[in-house]
Amino acid sequence: MKAAVFTGGGTAGHVLPALPIMRALEEQGFETSYIGSGAERRYLEGENAPYFAIASGKLRRYFSWRNLWDLFRILGGLMQSYWLLGRIRPAVIFSKGGYVSFPVVLAGWLRGQPVVAHESDCSPGLANRLAMPFLAALCTSFPMPRPKRLRGELIHTGSPVRPELLAGCAKRGRALLNAPPERPVVIITGGSLGAQSLNDLARAAAGRLTESCCLVHVCGPGKRTDLQLPGYHPFEYVGADWGDLLAAADLVVARAGANTLFELLTLGKPNLLIPLPRTASRGDQIENAAYAAEAGYSRVIQQEALSADGLVDAVTEMLAQRAHWQRKLAEFKARPALDLLVETLIRMARPKET
Repeated sequence: MKAAVFTGGGTAGHVLPALPIMRALEEQGFETSYIGSGAERRYLEGENAPYFAIASGKLRRYFSWRNLWDLFRILGGLMQSYWLLGRIRPAVIFSKGGYVSFPVVLAGWLRGQPVVAHESDCSPGLANRLAMPFLAALCTSFPMPRPKRLRGELIHTGSPVRPELLAGCAKRGRALLNAPPERPVVIITGGSLGAQSLNDLARAAAGRLTESCCLVHVCGPGKRTDLQLPGYHPFEYVGADWGDLLAAADLVVARAGANTLFELLTLGKPNLLIPLPRTASRGDQIENAAYAAEAGYSRVIQQEALSADGLVDAVTEMLAQRAHWQRKLAEFKARPALDLLVETLIRMARPKET
């Protein structure tokens, strides 16, 4: 039986999109394993794949003395990965990016094991940029020019959306909220970890928004407050019910992380994007949001230009224009990402003809 190793870490966005691929490969007869930093273990509960934690160091784009210490941690992770890959002997390795992935990618290349990486954003992140010379293939969520250092194939696959999101039921979602049929449902979310600036805006705007909307606020672990208003539904995290809540949503206000954006486009959800500013990121969310806005799929407001009053006005305007946004979103054609990714991994796993 062939083995496949998966890696990637840092946030849920590096792990959750890999789960459907792991399950699909298992159905094809592969044994799967996951190598991470330790933080990803909770997302893999209930999966068949054994989990292995390695030492990992953050890849920073700026000078810091901590880079020196993290360099030793990366070297340690490389040695651990080399040993693990020798023990597992995978036919193929799949990397979802994030700082933990680079030692695994490099170790796989050193062992002659093909590595397929997936890039969710409109431009490659640092871990995938470093990995370019060692990849057999780079798969992408959105179309992008061929990176100069990439030696393998460039394949536009799209991004797999979890089946539980595709199976979401609006009726169940509205029942969870006890939302009257005439009241639109608005979701404000900062992702799996939450976003303090969005939380502050959501709470400041909640009083006015709940006058006409049912407001779902996903604020992140440990970030819930005692704010209580009729029609205001705060959650630290939403698990099994997330697909139903998304199905019920008439509008979603969110960051512009690639996985979130791809899910919203695939589900055809009108969305207001507030990308993470360059002061707190490499600018990937700004690029993702620009792509969606230019295509007409999303409205974008930069965080520094947004106030609570501005948020209320934007939400009110977009709800009034729902038909327009739904027409534009109907133009988005999601690729069969799961099939394309599984097909690529199986093809790369075959022994090369000599």
